[in-house]
Amino acid sequence: MPRVSRITSYRDPPLVPPYRLQRALRALRAGGVIAYPTEAVFGLGCEPMSQQAVRRLLALKARSWTKGLILVAAEPEQLAPYLAAVPAPLRQRALATWPGPVTWLWPASARVPSWIRGRSRRVAVRVSAHPWVRALCLGYGGPLVSTSANHAGALPARSALATRARFPGALSALLAGPLGGAERPSEIRDLANGRVLRPGAPSK
Repeated sequence: MPRVSRITSYRDPPLVPPYRLQRALRALRAGGVIAYPTEAVFGLGCEPMSQQAVRRLLALKARSWTKGLILVAAEPEQLAPYLAAVPAPLRQRALATWPGPVTWLWPASARVPSWIRGRSRRVAVRVSAHPWVRALCLGYGGPLVSTSANHAGALPARSALATRARFPGALSALLAGPLGGAERPSEIRDLANGRVLRPGAPSK
């Protein structure tokens, strides 16, 4: 099994090599699908407002559009256009967990297309603490689709090598870098009541 590199501390995280970052950003702007390291696994991403790009991503995963997709951002402000207004206590509930590996199901604004929210009226959103994810979103100027690098029902890839093997020749760019050290993909919670819908990694 290939060695999986991880970020063990965000205090002094490794910087993204500029040439790798620019290659990934060019692919995103051209409507491509990229792979990149996240908190626990490698993810697939694309421009959320491009139906063609999202269709390409879903086809790679063999995933139904009805399930919806997560949007990941570098800061809450990047998500604002996609979120409906909610009472202040609910907003604070989410902000208290960000940046971090917690995804919230939030009422979607009218801007969110069906290919992102699926059949739901809510959108799954997260502000990441992973420095490479943040660099991607800041460089791109907005949130990206974030879904695990796997075919539907299969285990997600946890290395660049495994990601490339799962999608040979199909990715527009692969940003090879360290994972964030979490044992599981992000926890998913319901903003309305705080209920955990998918558990994340246990606290240490």
